[in-house]
This record gives sequence, structure tokens and C-alpha cells, in this order.
Amino acid sequence: MYTHKNKRKKMCIFCKIVKKELPSSVVLENDKFLAFHDINPKAPVHILAIPKAHVDSFDEVSSETMAGMTEFIQEVVKVVKIQKSGYRVITNIGENGAQEVPHLHFHILGGARLKWGHFSDADPKGHF
Repeated sequence: MYTHKNKRKKMCIFCKIVKKELPSSVVLENDKFLAFHDINPKAPVHILAIPKAHVDSFDEVSSETMAGMTEFIQEVVKVVKIQKSGYRVITNIGENGAQEVPHLHFHILGGARLKWGHFSDADPKGHF
């Protein structure tokens, strides 16, 4: 168990991966960040990059952590050789943003020309 914002919670799945309690297919790791292949890929290359320290979401991340994450993601795309062909970096925040794991994570997608069709179920009426 870890304490976060004075609440006792079960350790999230990504914290368990960081602690090596659950297996992952590691792409790159350093003392602050971890990148591993997504178990449900949406592209030929689909990697998750996370801070090792638990942060619930992008809304709570420090600028210092984001600076480090930016450099880390730039290293990851070089390791998997997609920096020249192009890639997409996405983070989901909250329920409407489809965040499934309450631990900040970035999806790195590449390896093919990516389509933008995941908004097909959204109703834009009244939002503009």
C-alpha cells in the first residue's frame, strides 16, 4: 500500500510494474521513468511511458517531472526507431478523457500512418 493525498489506496497496476511485481516488456528505463509495450496495442508500435513515482494524472504533474518525461520520450522514440517516420504522444485525463489507470502515462504510437477515428462516438453538439 502507498499513501497518496492522505488516503490509503491499493497500489495501482503501474506502481506494481515499477516495483517488478508484475511483468512488462521494458523498452527503456532510468531512475525516474519506465517505458514498456502496451499489452493491448492500437498501432504497430504502442509504448507506455510513466514516471516511476506515482502521479494520478497530467492535472497533478510537476513541470520538473514533465521536463524529464519529455526527454525520456524523445529517447524512447529513438530506441524504437520511429522518431524520423513520426509518432503520436497521448495522455488521457479523467473519465471523459478515457483514463483507465490512475497513474500518469503517455501512449507513444507509431510504426504506421495513424488515423484519427476514435472520436466517432462523440457528440460535438453544444460544445462549440
